[in-house]
Amino acid sequence: MAEPIEELKAERLKKINDLRGKGINPFPARLQVVRHEIKTVIADGIGKTVNVAGRIRAKRAFGKLIFLVLEDESGRVQLIFKEDGYTEDFKLVESLDVGDFISVGGQTALSKTEEFSVMAEKLQLLTKSTRPLPSEYYGLNDVEERSRKRYLDLLMNGESKKVFEQRSKIVYFIRKFLIEERGYTEVECPVLQPLHGGTRARPFKTHHNSLDMELSLRISNELYLKRLIVGGFEKVFEIGHTFRNEGMDRNHNPEFTMLETMHAYADYLYNMDLIEEMFEFVVQNTFGTTEIEYQGTTLSFKRPWARVSLTELFEKHTGVKFHEIETMDSAFELAKKMNVSVQDFMSPSEMLLEIFEKVCITELVQPTLVYDYPADFYPLAKRKVENSKLVESFDIYVAGMEMGTNWSEQNDPEALRVAWLAEKEKLEAGNEEAQLLDEDFLEAMEYGMPPTSGIGPGIDRWVMILTNQTHLRDVILFPTMKSQGH
Repeated sequence: MAEPIEELKAERLKKINDLRGKGINPFPARLQVVRHEIKTVIADGIGKTVNVAGRIRAKRAFGKLIFLVLEDESGRVQLIFKEDGYTEDFKLVESLDVGDFISVGGQTALSKTEEFSVMAEKLQLLTKSTRPLPSEYYGLNDVEERSRKRYLDLLMNGESKKVFEQRSKIVYFIRKFLIEERGYTEVECPVLQPLHGGTRARPFKTHHNSLDMELSLRISNELYLKRLIVGGFEKVFEIGHTFRNEGMDRNHNPEFTMLETMHAYADYLYNMDLIEEMFEFVVQNTFGTTEIEYQGTTLSFKRPWARVSLTELFEKHTGVKFHEIETMDSAFELAKKMNVSVQDFMSPSEMLLEIFEKVCITELVQPTLVYDYPADFYPLAKRKVENSKLVESFDIYVAGMEMGTNWSEQNDPEALRVAWLAEKEKLEAGNEEAQLLDEDFLEAMEYGMPPTSGIGPGIDRWVMILTNQTHLRDVILFPTMKSQGH
């Protein structure tokens, strides 16, 4: 016995064959009239001759009357077909199904129930759908199915579509702030790179056949932005896709969107102000307020935000001074005491950073800047003059989630070489995410780069917070999914 969906598909395929037999093309290339947006048609009022086009979202038949609800991106409107007053083939109207695309011409009027309507006079079939929409037979409630078939999620769930419309606005206002308010130049850096770098992460690797060359999808565009600073640009940014071959959870997707900037003659303190100013601007302009509801908590993005040092937070939550832990054994014992898993290849300060990220950030609900991180973890950052074990860096936290890492850039090529050689030792010790020494980048640095600092917020996480979502898959149109049946 055929499944209900297969029976419904068979019915629609038969209708398509019947239409073709009558000389009607179920999939024409173009509309025969100039289309009016439904929102505009409704705003113009009754008594107007209009042509609307869109998808049928509902159908009701009452003898010689057929009511359709038509939807385009701007709104919905009722269509009324009267067999007595309809000059074309009424059987074509009867053959229409929910999901079909049509164009209808007629007069706007109020129905007997005072509902704004278009009294149909002409009809053009634009697309005959062969598969019924989900609500007709099973709905679309499964979270994984909604992410896998985003087109249906957008079609059936208005709130989902609203999230992605808001995402578009958020990205627009980020660009507007950087370009119009701060004078940055938007650039495009390579996604395929001969040597991945800029942060710690495992890359996706591929092979270029013509050059017989191994390439990686970028894990960061930082090193290329710095090359542009060497080349004479002073303020640049890119909003683009980044790829990291890592695990997946509510905060991680292997393909994600990042904003990265570089600003010559700026340091990390300048960029603390920039982050606050930018997101206050973005939230205010996107939502009309600087206060956002996230999972029952009101978040305020109005400046100034809280600022606290990592060492201060660490001592508050562990009872231990960060710099008193200097040996592998003492760091490992503290991790064990705090029930935090660490790796053998980690240095003491890296173990402490792992403890910090697992134990100390849950209270950082309101937007907070945590500054001065251990130097072992950030080989590309400037060390603090007063304490070389720390670097001039800060992370952004909102709702207990890390939202972007930022620092003053190391521009001494010899210091970079030493830091990368230390990374090589970590790679050999088993850290697959350790950074690689990049001779081409070091050569660029030898020509001289002025004092520079950049920011690197993750766009997807910001959209997740600002649109009150709890999982990255709900703010990425087509998140990475395991194959069906896997």
